Amino acid sequence: MNRKIIHIDMDAFFASVEQLDQPHLRNKPIAVGGSKERGVVAAASYEARKFGVRSAMSSKLAAKKCPELIFVTPRFQRYREVSQQIRSVFFEYTDLVEPLSLDEAFLDVTTNKKGLKSATLIAEEIRKKIFDTTGLTASAGISINKFLAKIASDYHKPNGQMTINPEEVLNFLERLEVKKFFGVGKVTCQKMYRLGIFTGKDLREKDLAFLEKHFGNSGQHYFNISRGISNAPVAPNKMPKSIGAERTFEENLTSVVFLQERLKDVCEEVSNRLQKRNLAGKTITLKIKYSDFSVQTKSNTLPYFVSNFELLFDTASDLLLQQDLNNSVRLIGVQVSNLNINQKKREYIQLKFKF
Repeated sequence: MNRKIIHIDMDAFFASVEQLDQPHLRNKPIAVGGSKERGVVAAASYEARKFGVRSAMSSKLAAKKCPELIFVTPRFQRYREVSQQIRSVFFEYTDLVEPLSLDEAFLDVTTNKKGLKSATLIAEEIRKKIFDTTGLTASAGISINKFLAKIASDYHKPNGQMTINPEEVLNFLERLEVKKFFGVGKVTCQKMYRLGIFTGKDLREKDLAFLEKHFGNSGQHYFNISRGISNAPVAPNKMPKSIGAERTFEENLTSVVFLQERLKDVCEEVSNRLQKRNLAGKTITLKIKYSDFSVQTKSNTLPYFVSNFELLFDTASDLLLQQDLNNSVRLIGVQVSNLNINQKKREYIQLKFKF
């Protein structure tokens, strides 16, 4: 059965919130996060994107590409508040809402609270209500599954939408470059190019045996999506696979003592996030990014679930002391995985005390 799926994606969300709240920033190139000296861009306004500034880009490179770039400190509490306003609009139409982040979500409107038959009209209504409620614009993709809706939402950004009707799916995918297929990353894309696969048509011409030979378990996935087949439902209560946090320092650090101090802050934030969601995990991973941008990780899986700060910090600190620092450090992070999502009963552990 064909579903009616909408993917809503807010336009340059963090940057747009800042421009909304601070009128003097409107129509100017801004980057949320980082500074001219260091850090990473979390989001860029469309005015900044014209210069090639993108999220996850180093602030130094962003400033080089756009000398007039204005750096703004992130306000995540404010972004969460606006995100909640946006989600309240979604729930006026359906309870089948799967958030992907603060600024995007899938909605299944096959059967909806308004009794509307057109998913395209529903998307238009939702985008208008978001603007009326928040003053922000959103883009939308509409199609028969999440895979196609996600692709479609990128086509007419900002403040636009695109519908891929069931009878248009195969023709649309035939012309689509494989680099635009949702889930095909840079490494996979380059491998496909080497195999002579440049478009959806090229991909669909490869049989399953060929794709499994070259892409292993992912072969079946690529075989399916080239034919528009994706049966993953919109999952409202989708749980995370991990919880983590990280910090980029204003100045590179070389002392383990100073790194441990910063590690405390990170572990405290991770602990708060876990406990807020009533989660705990067994695997703790320490991430270190050096001044040359190389990354080192080390993990430890405990025999019990943990969420409290003391145990997180003790384990992460042990992992830090096991590392031979290759260079000065610009970022440190902690991630907790192997979560207790599927546990039927809570596991209790004996806290350890230092004497």
